[in-house]
Amino acid sequence: MPFVATNPTTGEVIATYSSLDAAGIENVLDRSSRAFETWRQTSFSERALLMNRAAELLESEVPVVAEMMSREMGKTFAAAKGEVAKCAMTMRYYAEHAESMLASEAIATSGTASGIRFDPIGAVLAIMPWNFPLWQAVRFAAPTVMAGNVGILKHAPNVPACAEFLGMLFRRAGFPEGVFQNAFIEIEDIEGVIADPRVAAVTLTGSERAGRSVGEIAGRNLKKCVLELGGSDAFIIADSADLDDVIPFAVTARVQNNGQSCIASKRFIVVASRAEEFTSRFVEAMGAVVVGNPMDPATVVGPLVSAAQRDGLAAQVNDGIKNGARALTGGAPLDGPGFFYPPTVLVDVDLASRAGCEELFGPVAVVHTVPDLPAAIALANATPWGLGGSIWATDQVEVDAAISGIEAGMVFANAVVASTPELPFGGIKNSGFGRELSAYGIKEFVNVKTFYQA
Repeated sequence: MPFVATNPTTGEVIATYSSLDAAGIENVLDRSSRAFETWRQTSFSERALLMNRAAELLESEVPVVAEMMSREMGKTFAAAKGEVAKCAMTMRYYAEHAESMLASEAIATSGTASGIRFDPIGAVLAIMPWNFPLWQAVRFAAPTVMAGNVGILKHAPNVPACAEFLGMLFRRAGFPEGVFQNAFIEIEDIEGVIADPRVAAVTLTGSERAGRSVGEIAGRNLKKCVLELGGSDAFIIADSADLDDVIPFAVTARVQNNGQSCIASKRFIVVASRAEEFTSRFVEAMGAVVVGNPMDPATVVGPLVSAAQRDGLAAQVNDGIKNGARALTGGAPLDGPGFFYPPTVLVDVDLASRAGCEELFGPVAVVHTVPDLPAAIALANATPWGLGGSIWATDQVEVDAAISGIEAGMVFANAVVASTPELPFGGIKNSGFGRELSAYGIKEFVNVKTFYQA
């Protein structure tokens, strides 16, 4: 079955790419295995030279690469350019810091020398999603390759040009063949690839359903895995919040990447004393968001990635309304070509409805009113996910209470939840396990090797 790229702005098929047969997969695994034997022995300075070169190539081609992303998955051109720049920045970050992050640690014992080494483990299979087609792959590749491992990218089937570009980028930068490869692998072949002894570990960013499947296969084959899955992040507006500051960030937190982000705020939980003002201003701001062609500089929200994504979101909203919710703005797909859904605000949402208990992967915000901050934190935690969350308050007591009380892998105060190479990224509960980025992320796929000399 081919990998098909469809322009979500028009619904037109752009291109198709052939998937790998058994011989093609074998070639990928063989190249990866042979590359690891030499790549693991290279110095950090050699790796950094090539990683910086890849960053330079990205920086020199920002508009072209950004347009490719917008064309394949509907990301606005401005957001796509920012994604390319962030990828290059992260490559440079690990080129500079990987050696110090993985430096051996001496630990005093009864021996003459003892401590810990951090050695590479081999080939890591990365199963990546379409919503940040460059960033999420680079978020894996930069630390993994700098650690001395090799990477195999199995990208989402609807962003094949982005996948092909990433595979070629590393080769163009001078990385040896097999150090980082794109592989058009079908879903039904993934189990065999994970089970192959030449694959040391697997990482997945995607749905909870995909995470359960990959985690089960990895466990059955005793392979290390990292899972970054869904989220339904809470955006808590406390009594002391400055709404002049909050409203623009609330809109950004919900509509970034056309609302298709695991760390986008999806549940806006506001204390009763601020509920009326927040809701009215938030609805007005969401209703004013410009929806349109992602290549138009005025556009803030482009199309959803596919007709299935748009229709699935509409079904969730419709179920919420059927069960008593009200759409104060938006609430139905837009007519015309492309897969457009407008920024939407729902109130009075039944927690048992689909809009109340499922992840909304599109520009739909659910607003809940609660009596006070403890109730807001309790509602924030009343979900199977625990990826991120944010607290908006000027009172430090309220900020501290939320940071300690929200059950998530990341909590931001007066800032939209974001990923940055300096800080670990990942969640708890059904949002997965393991961490990406920072010194913690680079150590997920290394052998923490004890050494002791008498």
